[in-house]
Amino acid sequence: MTDKYSAGVLLFRRTAGRPEVLLGHMGGPFWAKKDDGAWSIPKGEYEPDLEEAQAAAAREFHEELGLFVPPGDWIPLGDVRYGSGKGKKNLTVWALEGDLDPTVIVPGTFDMEWPPRSGKTATFPEIDRAAWFDLPTATAKLGTGQRPYLDRLSEHLAQQA
Repeated sequence: MTDKYSAGVLLFRRTAGRPEVLLGHMGGPFWAKKDDGAWSIPKGEYEPDLEEAQAAAAREFHEELGLFVPPGDWIPLGDVRYGSGKGKKNLTVWALEGDLDPTVIVPGTFDMEWPPRSGKTATFPEIDRAAWFDLPTATAKLGTGQRPYLDRLSEHLAQQA
């Protein structure tokens, strides 16, 4: 199996001088009753031979949240490779300072067989909600493979100060 490539946007804002990031809670029945480790940076897969990573990040932000990426400067946070065995993922993320109301998201959907082995297909939201989190809380909420981006954002903001 070949590696998969994903790109995303880590939207952040400053509240009382402290950074907060916008994360999406993964949709579908596997994540419904989970919280810590069940949130994600808005991101999605792309084919590097067919699409630029930054364009894919903007497209996936829109597909997952139903909202366009706010205007602003894209701050490259680099690549992270995570996963195990044959499920390796290469994720490229940009941070962007901006604000949006997470209550107005209109998430994209996906179809899957549910319940398992039932032969029935059900539609689920890609993310079932979005919320702003301070960086320590976001660290607990994110899956481990995406956590390095919080450190990179912190480093970037510290260099700006």
